Amino acid sequence: MNTKIDFEKILFLDIETVPEEADFSKLSEEKQDLFALKTAYQRKEELSPEAFYERAGIWAEFGKIICISVGYFTNFNSKEMVFRVKSFYGEETTLLNEFKNLLETYFNKPPHVLCAHNGKEFDFPYIARRMIINKIVLPNKLNLFGKKPWEIPHLDTMEMWKFGDYKHFTSLKLLTSILGIPSPKGDIDGSMVAKVYYEEKNIKRIVEYCERDTIAVAQLLLRFFGYDLINEEKIIFV
Repeated sequence: MNTKIDFEKILFLDIETVPEEADFSKLSEEKQDLFALKTAYQRKEELSPEAFYERAGIWAEFGKIICISVGYFTNFNSKEMVFRVKSFYGEETTLLNEFKNLLETYFNKPPHVLCAHNGKEFDFPYIARRMIINKIVLPNKLNLFGKKPWEIPHLDTMEMWKFGDYKHFTSLKLLTSILGIPSPKGDIDGSMVAKVYYEEKNIKRIVEYCERDTIAVAQLLLRFFGYDLINEEKIIFV
């Protein structure tokens, strides 16, 4: 791998999403029909659209973002190196605009890149789609229209681990385990986020979960390039 990668130019991130409504019955009749059509292949005849709705958060057309956690290095090649973690959460339009402001203010130069695990298939397009749905003009780092593949400023740790094997899916949890990285998982997992959000109304648990994943993505990239892992005392929450 290219050992000249500049870690200070990378914004690591993770997002948490939920269905746009607490339950299927709150959708309009048109949206219910559209969801049924969208998920027909996945559901087959085993589940009704209503029973399947708990998974709606994986589609930007039927879900919404409730948290974006980001992390970035400062003073990377010195003893003063720290990894700063910040989260945007709450009302979707507000958090998307706050995230966009971060990109346009601090990560808007050509060398800056975004990095996530499975980010090219999930995080990056999901954020872009939700911005368009919320009538937010895309920031340059998410606007891929007309760009050639080598001009896209995105890193994906899952894609990097594939080494060209496009059928190979490896979860963040599995990779951190086999590479000796502290597990990012805590008291909840992805399947529980919607319940914690809608029933427990505990956004703090979700934010902490999202932040742990963001830290884990940074740890992965460090391991890929042969660097030491981040010590806890080097992680600062801002």
